[in-house]
Amino acid sequence: MTATPVAAAPGRADALDALESEAVHIFREVAGEFDRPVILFSGGKDSTLLVHLAAKAFAPAPVPFGLLHVDTGHNYPEVIEFRDRLVERLGLRLVVAHVQDWIDDGRLAERFDGTRNPLQTVPLLDTIAEHRFDAVFGGGRRDEERARAKERILSLRDAFGRWDPRRQRPELWNLYNGRHAPGEHVRVFPISNWTELDVWQYIRREGIELPSIYYAHEREVFRRDGMWLAQGPWGGPRGTETLERRWVRYRTVGDGSCTGAVESTASTLDEVIAEVTASRLTERGATRADDRLSEAAMEDRKREGYF
Repeated sequence: MTATPVAAAPGRADALDALESEAVHIFREVAGEFDRPVILFSGGKDSTLLVHLAAKAFAPAPVPFGLLHVDTGHNYPEVIEFRDRLVERLGLRLVVAHVQDWIDDGRLAERFDGTRNPLQTVPLLDTIAEHRFDAVFGGGRRDEERARAKERILSLRDAFGRWDPRRQRPELWNLYNGRHAPGEHVRVFPISNWTELDVWQYIRREGIELPSIYYAHEREVFRRDGMWLAQGPWGGPRGTETLERRWVRYRTVGDGSCTGAVESTASTLDEVIAEVTASRLTERGATRADDRLSEAAMEDRKREGYF
């Protein structure tokens, strides 16, 4: 769905301008300091925002680096279709790491619960090493989850892709230290200081297109652990769970086996923004089953090399 640009209120416009300026500065700094940056792209709103900001940072020249998508094989068709259209429209390079390839050759094994989200780490690290990416942009934000709140804008990863919060460097006066040893790389989070509401208000202001599943639509879903999950190649209802047809939308996109929808009739940007404003749960807390495995689930995965 393509949004129509809308002017923000004066005070809000100043805040969004400041966030945009910071992100553009980060993109330009990384482009000047690193040899082989790449944007980690899922087709979700945050990674789509990264592409929009990168295009602004280097206009009228093309974006000087490509996209990397770790495809679990459990994506919603609307998201893959959106990804391919965006890449074609902007003339971007796209590298896709298919988790299925790692399963087929024995480097990974399917999990008992059917989810592939935790299986993304090995394909991600292997692909970073294969293409010698030295800076990987991600759409992580500090308001999403406690482990992400610990991140610096430039987050150093060791030669095994692991994150150690004790090795992170101070970032004073918007000075970013990208120094890294051979084999190490840096994860970069240009929208780290944005909130979910900031993202949606900026999307409205800029008229940024998103996958249709971010807006209310009818879908067959079933209830599990307080979330509405959709049936797909990852499985479906079990036991006493039953499919129901509901009006839902997605606040985040990811592996369909663990990404839940929320009941909603918000079919426009204004309605989505009103809904987000009233919410007391982050999008990950509300709709990502993989983050509920333990109190430290995300931090454990980050230490292994996940974003």
